Amino acid sequence: MDEITARQAEFLKEHRRHHHLVAFCRFLAFFLFLAAWEISTDLHLIDAFIFSSPSRIVRTIIDMSRDGSIFRHTGITLYETLLSFALVILVSFLTATVLWFSNTVSEILEPWLVILNSLPKSALAPLLIVWLGASTRTIIVAGMSVAVFGSIISMYTAFRDTDGEKLKLIYTLGGNRLQALRCVVFPSSVPSIISILKVNIGLCLVGVIIGEFLAAREGLGYLIIYASQIFKLNYLITALIILCIIAFCFYQIIQKLEHDIRKARNL
Repeated sequence: MDEITARQAEFLKEHRRHHHLVAFCRFLAFFLFLAAWEISTDLHLIDAFIFSSPSRIVRTIIDMSRDGSIFRHTGITLYETLLSFALVILVSFLTATVLWFSNTVSEILEPWLVILNSLPKSALAPLLIVWLGASTRTIIVAGMSVAVFGSIISMYTAFRDTDGEKLKLIYTLGGNRLQALRCVVFPSSVPSIISILKVNIGLCLVGVIIGEFLAAREGLGYLIIYASQIFKLNYLITALIILCIIAFCFYQIIQKLEHDIRKARNL
């Protein structure tokens, strides 16, 4: 028992060392990129007006923080993205459940879902503006449109790929389809659902930005378009960096959720 415990302790130590190494390498790569960027603009290897520089971006963030505009634009984009993401997951889960329950419904709707998923969502945005007006509702629907159809297909596929032997066991023991869904299909689909979450949060952010390009007066997407029109490229690149930070934070949150779920399932 002592030997097993020692091996477990060594494994956990090695696991933590690996994660620390990965985090350090990520930070080092990011730092080297910023240093190369700053040095290149100082030596005039690249045009600072077009490509900006880390020091200019820091000054821009400070200026926007003083007037509160950076918090307003970021907060609006975050709100629209999170609401779109929540609605996509809800609609996908309910629709995939209905499709799993009824083979007839799935046979009818699956081709339509594939067709709708293949449509260029950026082309739908102007149509959404005509239908819904230039409002926050339009932006949220635009964010949903990028992710929802693919999410339904992926989630339904995960439900359908559940181990058939486990389902037979449930039915043999007298369970009904609802019990099979709750006790077998949902638990076995958790890893796939986590993967779908990782993809969808990024897609919703992209969809929201597309919507803000066309229908917003606030938000990071609006800031990008506005800055490009008046050639304030420091503001444009600052908005892009904030979007990268948001995407990274979303990824880390879902990664932590996945880690906690795996840990709970292994207990």
